Amino acid sequence: MSGRDSRTGAADPRFAERRDAARDRLDDLFGAKGGDKDDRCAWFNAVYDTAEGDAAAVPWADLAPKAALVDWLGDHPGGGARALDVGCGLGDNAEALAAAGYKTTAFDLAQRAIDWARQRFPGSPVHYTAADLFAPPTDWADAFDLVHECYTVQALHGDLREASFAALARLVKPGGRLLVLTRSRADGVETSGPPWPLSPGELSGFEAAGLRLSESTAYDVQKGERIIPHIRAVYVKAA
Repeated sequence: MSGRDSRTGAADPRFAERRDAARDRLDDLFGAKGGDKDDRCAWFNAVYDTAEGDAAAVPWADLAPKAALVDWLGDHPGGGARALDVGCGLGDNAEALAAAGYKTTAFDLAQRAIDWARQRFPGSPVHYTAADLFAPPTDWADAFDLVHECYTVQALHGDLREASFAALARLVKPGGRLLVLTRSRADGVETSGPPWPLSPGELSGFEAAGLRLSESTAYDVQKGERIIPHIRAVYVKAA
């Protein structure tokens, strides 16, 4: 990876400029606007393959854990419980889970993302591994006390999006929790993506997959001059 990637890279005054340029380039790649599993796999791999070690070229990499996750973890320490970070990217959220006391596994579809995360956090207690949400290791079923999903479902479209609710629910241990962070939109409001923000109606897909909603919090994230609505939701699997 190049020297551009650092844990303070987002403070670089040119970071936003490089990110905007990367978004324009990535939007033109095959699979950027959706597609089947192979299309999306190729696109996610292309994001990391063409980044050349610059985190600004990875649209979802802020080089810091999400504030909504850190806030939640402050009230819900792990105490050695098992956690799974879904679509871990460059590893910041996974490291926050581990720092809060969770025995953390973190996975991403792209091997290059996993290699990058390991390089950024040498000696980390997090187990980083490449895996596919729709074909995970068999021993992950019903295995995790906490499953953290941040921005993965909103990056999917069509059949893959529909299938993701049950795929995530299967990873939660009976009595465990699924923590979801996502951009949000009102029911009936159309958006163009990616990403495609989730509506409350769509989020009910987790309940259809056998989970119970235990809390939901609306919050805003400011990106430059934009205010982006989000939801943090927690679902519980019956013991």
